[in-house]
Amino acid sequence: MYLTENKKKKIFKTYGISVLDTGSSQSQIALFTYRINHLSKYLKNNRKDFNTERSLIRLVGKRKKLLKYIEKKDVNSYKKIIKILGLRK
Repeated sequence: MYLTENKKKKIFKTYGISVLDTGSSQSQIALFTYRINHLSKYLKNNRKDFNTERSLIRLVGKRKKLLKYIEKKDVNSYKKIIKILGLRK
């Protein structure tokens, strides 16, 4: 499995407040980004897997909604998470 418990803890520790901070928007965005990157790599080799493509589109939408939420609440944290994850160019 590509997303083990240890990888999740590492992501939450890096981008959230602590390892147990699984609900904050920053840690959720980081987790979605990791999953999106993995699915994108998978779809490059398996172009006809439409269920995975649909899942990818849904994840991108969820991440976009969370980014809009953070942008409304705190612009500084929005800029920080965008810079760290390298989402906008």
